Amino acid sequence: MKKINNISESVNILGISCFYHDSSACLITDGEIIASVQEERFSRIKHTPEFPKNSIKYCLEESGLTIEELDAVVFYDKPLLKFERLLETYYSFSPRGLSSFLTSIPVWLNEKMFLKKQLIDGLLEIENFDRSKIKFLFPEHHLSHASSAFFTSPFNESAILTIDGVGEWSTASIGLGQNNRIEILKDLNFPHSVGLLYTSFTYFLGFKVNSGEYKLMGLAPYGNPESKQTLDYIKIIKETLVDIKNDGSIWLNQNYFDYATGLKMIKINLWKNLFSLNVRKPEDDINQEHCNLALAIQKVTEEIVLKMSIHAKEITKSDNLCLAGGVALNCVANGLILKENIFKNIYIQPAAGDAGGSLGAALSIYYQYFDKQRVIEKHKDKMQGTYLGPTYSEKEINHMNKKFKTIFSKYDDFKILSKFIAKKISLGKVVGWFQDRMEFGPRALGNRSILGDPRDEGMQKKLNLKIKYRESFRPFAPSVLEELREEYFDLKADSPYMLLVGNIDKKIKLKLPNNYNDLSLYERLYFKRSKLQAITHLDFSARVQTVSKKTNPKFWGLINDFKKITGYGVLINTSFNVRGEPIVCSPEDAYKCFMNTEMDYLVINNFIYSKKKQINLIDKSKLITKFKDD
Repeated sequence: MKKINNISESVNILGISCFYHDSSACLITDGEIIASVQEERFSRIKHTPEFPKNSIKYCLEESGLTIEELDAVVFYDKPLLKFERLLETYYSFSPRGLSSFLTSIPVWLNEKMFLKKQLIDGLLEIENFDRSKIKFLFPEHHLSHASSAFFTSPFNESAILTIDGVGEWSTASIGLGQNNRIEILKDLNFPHSVGLLYTSFTYFLGFKVNSGEYKLMGLAPYGNPESKQTLDYIKIIKETLVDIKNDGSIWLNQNYFDYATGLKMIKINLWKNLFSLNVRKPEDDINQEHCNLALAIQKVTEEIVLKMSIHAKEITKSDNLCLAGGVALNCVANGLILKENIFKNIYIQPAAGDAGGSLGAALSIYYQYFDKQRVIEKHKDKMQGTYLGPTYSEKEINHMNKKFKTIFSKYDDFKILSKFIAKKISLGKVVGWFQDRMEFGPRALGNRSILGDPRDEGMQKKLNLKIKYRESFRPFAPSVLEELREEYFDLKADSPYMLLVGNIDKKIKLKLPNNYNDLSLYERLYFKRSKLQAITHLDFSARVQTVSKKTNPKFWGLINDFKKITGYGVLINTSFNVRGEPIVCSPEDAYKCFMNTEMDYLVINNFIYSKKKQINLIDKSKLITKFKDD
């Protein structure tokens, strides 16, 4: 990549990710992240691919900059290289894929081939500017992923592993980051892809492509690891669908897949015969064979990711590992890498998917094009806890109060508010917790969260069915005081971004019957297995967030107040949204969500809202929401 020197003036860069899924924008100044946000939070359309107009507006407002004051506008991949892959793929598979070709090519010729013009037109809708003054730059997709992890990490040098569906050609890469440079050492290329393999099973098991993969991960622990069926599924996958090499690279048998040239992920009839199982529809019941198949592909994925990590260690000799790409959100695989002690230190980009591409693209250009030096704080990353989105003033909250005629209590002393809410949670109440700047990435980390008591045996069911309106098998994550991590979980490192899975400590476990794995899915789900039942998955694992007093003093203080009451420094933390909707952004979003669910309390900064006191109470009979796959 060409580089230039810019010694005296500040460098302001706008990063953009859009037109595929999870659109976002990021603005950095002199290497510091000023703002970073997903467009879905403003548009209220989950995983929207649209040009992130609202996100860009917010980033400019937060920075105080105009578009003309930007040194570069950066898009997170190279569209022409992606178009080359499309053409070569159709050519190599011809005459297969003619219908898909005829569908895709007009879109490319009319829209995606002229991406620079689309970016300019989108920016002109925000404000007028002299386009000759702005550089438009396009780093490669996996370089953007790698940059989002390495350049925000606390490491001066590190191995970098990126794994996703597909970028331009690459589906995975191993790189080496040193100071302000990243070198990509190895690539795995399309159509052979760990992400697309996992997504194919997401589709087969009835979940939505590019959004339901985390449901598949959550379903896997319901599989029986000792059953013949699970072991047979693993054998079928490895013998028929994927050939796993010693270095973690894979070869996918394209006779069974349709994503390269077709309009579906898989060849359905072949998969039906292969697994003796019909494609599950979203509304169908989940049976044990679905759980066993989910466990099988999770285990195969873990094997691949582990081998890639070992190979990254071999060729980089680094003690550090940075992870990004959509597969890096598979926190079970991440936990396995940590447990195996392959690297001394692991850092995972919290917005590891395409949303994080805007951030990575901007950072890549700042360091490798503008040739800026990194300033690293030991043991501290650049993500500011991911609290990089909008915050709202008391004036804006009061505007919402007037609009909806809310009934509230306002606390001048936040410590008193915290103690009051901790007490309510300890009594089984569910609380919507809205504070300060919104999180960037898919996880709610204590600023846009729904909170509950992890000791409550019925809390998982209540949250799933009456608050989130989602499948009852879905697990909930614990947020734990950073200092007490090892008291509750077998986890060798902090997990500030809820991206590592560890087992609960043995003193929290309860004894299970010998026939536990033979019980039905729902018998196991509601069988008491832990003192912290609501955050303990069926395999005694938990997806942990460790909460730092320095990074989020309000959330840390609330958990600590809960500990003073109950003896447990842990809360249930799930994202503040209902199924099919993005995480709430504004006070209005939060109040609407609160009023349309069976949450008991809502906290917005220093304001507390009790459901019982609201004038416009919702008829509970209208709260029943049909499950639609989001």
